Amino acid sequence: MKTQNNYNPDVLSCLANLSSDEVFTPPKLANEILDLLPKEIWRDKNATFLDPVSKSGVFLREIAKRLLEGLEDQIPDKQKRIDHIFDKQIFGIGITELTALLSRRSLYCSKNPNRTEKLKYSVTDVFDNEQGNIFFDKTNHTWQNGRCSFCGASQSEYEREEGLETHAYQFIHNKLNDKIKNMKFDVIIGNPPYQISDQGHGASAIPIYQKFIEQAKKLNPRFLTMIIPSRWFSGGKGLDEFRSSMLNDARIKELVDYFDSTECFPGVDISGGICYFLWERDYHGSCNVTSIQKGETTSIKRPLLENDSDTFIRFNKAISILRKIRENKEKDFINFVSSRKPFGIGTTIKPSKKSKNGYIKIYSYPENGFIDKNVITHNYKWVKDYKVYTAKAYGERGALPYKIIAKPFLGEKNSCCSETYLVIGPFATKEITQNVIAYMNTKFFRFMVLLKKNTQNAARGVYSFVPVQDFSEAWTDEKLYKKYKLTKEEIEFIESMIRPMN
Repeated sequence: MKTQNNYNPDVLSCLANLSSDEVFTPPKLANEILDLLPKEIWRDKNATFLDPVSKSGVFLREIAKRLLEGLEDQIPDKQKRIDHIFDKQIFGIGITELTALLSRRSLYCSKNPNRTEKLKYSVTDVFDNEQGNIFFDKTNHTWQNGRCSFCGASQSEYEREEGLETHAYQFIHNKLNDKIKNMKFDVIIGNPPYQISDQGHGASAIPIYQKFIEQAKKLNPRFLTMIIPSRWFSGGKGLDEFRSSMLNDARIKELVDYFDSTECFPGVDISGGICYFLWERDYHGSCNVTSIQKGETTSIKRPLLENDSDTFIRFNKAISILRKIRENKEKDFINFVSSRKPFGIGTTIKPSKKSKNGYIKIYSYPENGFIDKNVITHNYKWVKDYKVYTAKAYGERGALPYKIIAKPFLGEKNSCCSETYLVIGPFATKEITQNVIAYMNTKFFRFMVLLKKNTQNAARGVYSFVPVQDFSEAWTDEKLYKKYKLTKEEIEFIESMIRPMN
């Protein structure tokens, strides 16, 4: 006789794997986030909760479960308790009509909880409307010069015919339901959409999640918690002001950071990782930062910004290393690094395969070649010197350890490069240049770059934590570890994060 397979997965766990654009939250992760809230809130029958970006309804469902248990002594009758929770405490806004229906189904067990319909499966009959307390109203973008003035969406991309989804999210388009607009919420929680197309160069997209956090803060809840990409740690497209605001906000009490997004969103690869936070209106102090890598968790209470830095250091184990290095007060390697387009030559350059009179070597992508020296508009004096070339962007997928940057290589005299590369230098001799390359190849060097580099972009700014060395000598990891008096544990951490360049 065959053994019957009773495997019955949570449908919301399955849905969590469907999208890398508007990512569904697995129930396990939703509960980890809810665990950040004070336990007494689940025994407060007056506490109110809002998910303004509801997709599967997982946050609303898990909140209801906790309240149902926590309020049992105060409201013993189970049906009355359910009715009270759904009517007075839990509210949501669907990001689309479909997700609103799904959220109602998850919470009320019916996509239409209207009591007048006498639907068989709804677990409550307190509502006299078909939406319950999970709202969705069709919202339009407000176009101005080809973009939405609220979210920055491209008009050519999102101005669609009637009936098609426009991704004009109610919460950030100044179209809140009157019931929500007039309420004071204790908790705002959610997993907002991460980006939206702006029809820029290539598959260009702008981040949008920060707008949901900023709007939530305007409602002044007691607690705000959302799960978002970790790319904001280092700023980026449209994120610099948001990043500064977050890192200088002493009300962020908890920050949990997954270096690898697949550890919290199975099967969903999000460059730079994922984090969630707890913002508490009445709290002012250091943040409890939890780092999660390859299943290992470390926590430390610390300011989000180090004393002499404008950067959030996402790895707790890196704090002591950085502090030791900064004690030496050495110059920063960033002073040797060029800005983008070091010779004024873009990526569209098509070099000649053969050298001609007045031509020089150019390193470019996809092919190297030769160009007329008169094409150079910036830093022509660098052409005659030795320098180092390194890729402006370097992305890699897969598990740690990482290389962090592409392999640097010697820039000989009478050569230049396109925008594909940055220039390190120039330097007086070939020997010094080769010593610089050896330094860049060390795990130590690339670990210090990692502290600033959260995406594939490896522009000039990611080198600001790297200390300058005496390049009259060659440097190895062993010499560097000894110079900065790193402990065995600190060395092991660097070695676990960075793989050999070769």
